[in-house]
Amino acid sequence: MKAGKLTKLTHPQKSDKVNKFTFDYSYWSFDGCKEDQNGYFRPDNQHPNGNKFADQKRVFDDLGQGILKNAWNGYNSSLFAYGQTGSGKSWSIIGYGSNKGIVPLFCEAIFQGIEERKERDNDTVYEVKLSMLEIYNEVVRDLLNINGDKKKGLRVREHTNKGFYADGLTQALVTSYQGIEQKMTEGTVNRTVAATNMNETSSRAHTIVTVYFVQKHKNHSGQEIAKTATINLVDLAGSERTHSTGATGERLKEGAAINLSLSSLGNCIHALAEISTGKTGIKVPYRDSVLTKLLMNALSGNSKTVMVAAISPADINYEETLSTLRYADRTKQIKTVATVNEDPTEKLIRDLKLENDRLKKMLETGPGASLALGLSSSDLSAAMHENERQMQEMKESYEDKLRMADMISPKVLMIESEKKTKPHLYNLNIDAQLTGKIIHILHSGQTTIGNHRGRPSTITMTGPRYDKNKIKTIFQIKNYITYYNISIQEEHAIITITENNDKFLEQGVPDAKIIHNGDQITRKIALHHNDRVMFGPSQLYVFCDPPERDKSRETYPEVTYNWAMEEIAKKAGLTIAGPGEPEAMVLQDDLLDVLPAVQEANSISADLDKKVKFEIALLAPEILGNKTGQTEVCVKMKNLETGQEFVWPKEKFLNRLYLMKDMYSKYEYDDDGAEDWDVTAENDPFAESPDTEVHIGSVQVFLQPIAYMIELKDQLRITDYKGNEVGVLNIEIFQACRFSVVIMNKKSY
Repeated sequence: MKAGKLTKLTHPQKSDKVNKFTFDYSYWSFDGCKEDQNGYFRPDNQHPNGNKFADQKRVFDDLGQGILKNAWNGYNSSLFAYGQTGSGKSWSIIGYGSNKGIVPLFCEAIFQGIEERKERDNDTVYEVKLSMLEIYNEVVRDLLNINGDKKKGLRVREHTNKGFYADGLTQALVTSYQGIEQKMTEGTVNRTVAATNMNETSSRAHTIVTVYFVQKHKNHSGQEIAKTATINLVDLAGSERTHSTGATGERLKEGAAINLSLSSLGNCIHALAEISTGKTGIKVPYRDSVLTKLLMNALSGNSKTVMVAAISPADINYEETLSTLRYADRTKQIKTVATVNEDPTEKLIRDLKLENDRLKKMLETGPGASLALGLSSSDLSAAMHENERQMQEMKESYEDKLRMADMISPKVLMIESEKKTKPHLYNLNIDAQLTGKIIHILHSGQTTIGNHRGRPSTITMTGPRYDKNKIKTIFQIKNYITYYNISIQEEHAIITITENNDKFLEQGVPDAKIIHNGDQITRKIALHHNDRVMFGPSQLYVFCDPPERDKSRETYPEVTYNWAMEEIAKKAGLTIAGPGEPEAMVLQDDLLDVLPAVQEANSISADLDKKVKFEIALLAPEILGNKTGQTEVCVKMKNLETGQEFVWPKEKFLNRLYLMKDMYSKYEYDDDGAEDWDVTAENDPFAESPDTEVHIGSVQVFLQPIAYMIELKDQLRITDYKGNEVGVLNIEIFQACRFSVVIMNKKSY
């Protein structure tokens, strides 16, 4: 790859196989940079790739400035970030720390422009509103309103004029960049809580940040004119291809379930690309997913659209990178037609009134009129309600809106202030963007930590829990209760801050699983600044003590999710990689991915009473039936009732875990006892069909006797991945024909 407009992709094993793609811009951001004192990564002129390194400012100047100009001119705009998980989508769109991405830089520039224009013209009124939603497993959640229906989410409805929209989505009015930054932080915190509570996985969710920009001024005749622009900034879920997940042809179709929205988006883009070439009679399947419904205008309607395709330079990601580049190549063929959104306010209100009169007549006529448009009666009623809301909003003055707006959450501001001086816990997440977003301030006395099913705790952590009443009813199977106890319990942990300002951590009950700096605790221990604590199978936190940190002369390292997980793995004796061992390092990374996932799966299995246990298995290529290759991290699934065992590849297990989490999420909100969270055996992620082919073991048959025309009869042991004998193979080697060649060179066999 190189900077400019050309991207070249070379096959890792076939250097003569080169794929070339031409785009409007092609950036290199893998290396060739240095970090300045503020933490910003800028080009390093001393590095061979320094001249082609694209920093965040350059990307914004090329892409963001165009979107900014469109907003001022009254055009709708959309920006998508597409690519494999970990390739840099969120880095480009949101950014980290001082390296702000397109979204914060765009918002910052909008308010800078407003202030500059206000100095020249005080007659124009500017309004900026923000919404933030997440699509996970076809459920739309409002990230600025955590009090909504977590199970069903927002309903996506169709409006006769504006198309599809999320009914009831919060649109927060903001008056400064600090205000918009605060709202985005609030949305990210809500997103992090969901991800940390293991009901969702951030890399499998789509996030849409929408900025609504309105400019109101009076023309020469005194008529108020409103120029509006809607800017959609979309961070798509990881685009891992379905066949690489190990789900091809399986009854659960994990890949299709995970990437339904992305698959639908790909189908829409393919259809639109075909239409752009002049083909007719092609239907664009917008209605196939929630994502494509909400992005219908961005893809083919009134919008100027930009797609950022993030790719990895690693050779192991060659197929994913090629798939992403081909996806982007198809996307660039699509043509959209954007128009300026500028109309007199009175005309907009009049049009909305006429539209409501028409909808009212349709409702009075009966269901036939609405069905003719493909809409239900409830959709028509919702459209009328939405029109009324817009009319009321247009009639309100800017000052009235300011008085009604809840600009900044006092609780969030208080936490931001307290964490600078008071002991607290902050979360670690595999997604660096979600690390440090959950803050629990610790006060003098006792702080209790538990799940929401027991008596109220100071800190509530969601996740599969230990239910002693359920234990009495389950099958008494060996080791079942042993792994059950890793869950979050009703009173899981107690943190005490004494009058002398000493801090201690202890188990709430003897069965509570708490890992402190990589070690399982069984007694009360002292807490110190920068300690790592894992509660249950997945709740990973860092203890921060500002007074202790400020008094100490010690330099504390930055704690990351990977570092903390490596510490746990090392203490558990699972360290594999050594210096200069790249293959072992890859295996170690896979192990760190699977280790907490196996614990989560066991917790969910126990809580849902599935009677299934999971274990990590490191399998050599020969055990997997491959002649060559590397040792792989797999997961053994064992049915505790039947004793049946299945070995799943890492990808298959992680995709099954995704479905397990979805099942558990529905179970968590099953307050009415309807048990609609459960699924049929055919679709149960904990189950495996009895007809599934199973690799029970391996045996090596040496064929040297053939070279010397020696007949052979033998009985060989078939061994499983642990080396245990699981069967025997009777073999016989004999001459099949009269004509043969004796091979004398031993190197030939």
